[in-house]
Amino acid sequence: MKKISLVLIGSLALLFASCDKFLDTMPDNRAEIDSEEKIKSLLTSAYPDHDYVMVAEMLCDDIDKFNNTNVSGQFFEQLWHWEDITESNNESPENIWSAFYTSISSANHALEAIEALVEENGGEWTTSLRQERAEALMCRAYCHFILVNIFSMNYNPATSGKDLGITYMEKPETSLAPEYSRGTVAEVYEKIERDINEAMPDISDSYYKVPKYHFNPKAAYAFAARFFLYYEKWEECVKYATMCLGASPKTMLRDYQKLAANSTSFAAAGNLYIAAEENTNLLLLTAYSTLGTTFGPYTTNKKFAHGNYVSENETAKAEQVWGGSTSYYVPMKSYSGTNRQYVIFWRLPYLFEYTDPVAGTGFSRSVYPAFTADECLLNRAEAYILMKDYDKALADMNLWVENCISKPTPLTIEAIQEFYGAIDYSYSDAEGLNSTQKKHLNPAFAIDEEGSVQESMLQCVLTMRRIETMPQGIRWFDVKRYGIEIVRRQMDAQGIPAELLDVLGKDDPRRAVQLPSRVISAGMTPNPRNK
Repeated sequence: MKKISLVLIGSLALLFASCDKFLDTMPDNRAEIDSEEKIKSLLTSAYPDHDYVMVAEMLCDDIDKFNNTNVSGQFFEQLWHWEDITESNNESPENIWSAFYTSISSANHALEAIEALVEENGGEWTTSLRQERAEALMCRAYCHFILVNIFSMNYNPATSGKDLGITYMEKPETSLAPEYSRGTVAEVYEKIERDINEAMPDISDSYYKVPKYHFNPKAAYAFAARFFLYYEKWEECVKYATMCLGASPKTMLRDYQKLAANSTSFAAAGNLYIAAEENTNLLLLTAYSTLGTTFGPYTTNKKFAHGNYVSENETAKAEQVWGGSTSYYVPMKSYSGTNRQYVIFWRLPYLFEYTDPVAGTGFSRSVYPAFTADECLLNRAEAYILMKDYDKALADMNLWVENCISKPTPLTIEAIQEFYGAIDYSYSDAEGLNSTQKKHLNPAFAIDEEGSVQESMLQCVLTMRRIETMPQGIRWFDVKRYGIEIVRRQMDAQGIPAELLDVLGKDDPRRAVQLPSRVISAGMTPNPRNK
């Protein structure tokens, strides 16, 4: 039998860092991957153990800067100011890069081992080998999808053939000093589509003990729906979203009434929000992360926070076309204290992994839903709007409203257009500080003029998704896709915008997070910056 020797590198901080001391010698810790059971075990490491959520959420327009006496650290200062990151922590770009490429490496080793087993079996495929191959391909596609959307500009048919992408790793790395090219965003999207299409027929949850921690069919459909939405293939988005949601989408959505009745504490709410038993949670990922404290009822990192002003003028405490803040089954929680204020949903839990229970030391961890049925529903609604199938879009949007609002105001196309037509665009005041429920949309793809039915419905669905996915980083991807210009502002002691610090234009190169410094030092082309 042909043996596959897996190099068990502890972290792909090694990857693309050929000048790094870690690459002076080849790691020695090897394991033979020569059975289906070992491949299945290996695939558990094809899911990243660090998150991109913190970076994406801090970059978007959910967060303002509060009094300077609040301490958050240099990492958050650089991140929120859209600066190139030189500081490192568990959620820094360096660890996103390392963790996601480590997962890609595991997927590629699994694929190589599967090919070897099939060859040993005379070219015959077992059902489980097909399923394992599908999972590996889907994990590889997902990790590259996150990397390209963090470290590159958004997909744009007019420019993505030239825009710098990220290296698409299709084989296990075995050399000490490999050379890599970034390719283009268009090339990365083409390869993601290929991997999704190859994987989809064989995706199954029949061999998982806990399917929600693997790419089960519904998670794969939801991923495909999001991917094709970003890829501007609206019909494909609708197809896969419909496969995910089934004939009765309502049964797939989060039970907000149950969450309201059982959320007596932040810990209880967080545990229920990420419960594998909840139909809406399609793929759950764990991470070494301070998500639970940064976006929970703690003072951690609250120099940069979602405060009263943005919540009351833009998000879940603002008057919306479907009703006010008191209508939500699970409203936002408001906190205030000396030099700080923040408004949050009780969602992502704070967990702690003790490495030394006696000393009380260990790691902060969290769990987050990579895909939910609720987001999938809103992705389909957006695709319908872009296809100008407004009645179907409206049906999905009303379903979302009915699911999270206790006394909803039924939406009509006329009501949506009237509501958004009566609101000024954000930052239209002389200082460029004040915000509303609506921002100028500047996507690369064509949409109708401002004030039109299509533009008004897009404003509505983007706000729905912003609220539904807070604080899970999805808003940042919407800001990029729609060329939404956002600002950085200092809030005064009362939490009111006091000073404009910066503006992120629709084509600002800072929308692509800079590559980690070690990767650039090893010879990888950095993302361009305005001088």
